[in-house]
Amino acid sequence: MRLFLLTTLTMVAFAANSIFNRVAVDTGTIDAGPFAVIRVLSGAVALLVLVQIRRKPLNFLTIRRAIGAGSLTLYMIGFSLAYRTLDAGLGALLAFGAVQIAIFGLSALRGEPPTSRQMTGSAVAFAGLVWVLWPGNGPAADPVGAIAMVMAGLGWAIYTLAGRGEPDPLAATAANFCVALPLTALAVWALGQGGNVTPSGIGWAVLSGAGTSGLGYALWYSVVPRMAASTAAVAMLSVPLIALVVGVVLLNEPISVRLIGGAMLVIGGIAFAVRAPAKPKLQV
Repeated sequence: MRLFLLTTLTMVAFAANSIFNRVAVDTGTIDAGPFAVIRVLSGAVALLVLVQIRRKPLNFLTIRRAIGAGSLTLYMIGFSLAYRTLDAGLGALLAFGAVQIAIFGLSALRGEPPTSRQMTGSAVAFAGLVWVLWPGNGPAADPVGAIAMVMAGLGWAIYTLAGRGEPDPLAATAANFCVALPLTALAVWALGQGGNVTPSGIGWAVLSGAGTSGLGYALWYSVVPRMAASTAAVAMLSVPLIALVVGVVLLNEPISVRLIGGAMLVIGGIAFAVRAPAKPKLQV
């Protein structure tokens, strides 16, 4: 029961990142660029405190750290820019679908070809994303926001794969946030995304960075070793659903048959891909 409650709390924290980002940027309390920088800064501070409590060393000068920090920057920038136009639920759905599909594709490039089950599930999930994004009758996703969120998903997929085999995931995450901070600030400056910042906007960014990102990641790393990989992947399926429901209930975001149908295809396809086939029973 305790593991279930901790996992549920972690998934809510991940979904809350979409809600906080959407609320802050969409209401104009803070622009996307400053939100991303403050989110990384506050996340780095929270993680550094946790690492210092555990008295763990940090290593900043490795190839893995460069890849991790660079991909984290791509995720943070794309995530914030996307929520200038995307609803919370749709953004979480696009990000989650892009992450899972990209992980399968990148794993194949690294010499880990996907199984037929993974290929079938990814194809179904991709069809769901196409359905949600395809122009037609009724509202469709903003293409610029959708591209930004897909890039964020690609960044998170690279970040996830780069972190496989880390001896101390929490310390590695703290180091990645520290290195990503100047990279994110430089990217925001280069893209000309600096601008409006208000106290409430800073509050949302700190809540997302230190709370649902920094502490959320730390909590996730505490529960992942206690569950099967397939169980962890299936648990992540709840993130876009939570964001979608909260967005509709609290933010009055519109919901459509297209969005519901696409969400079912994306989540169903990924669930099929990550679920291990049942082992045949031994005949006696």
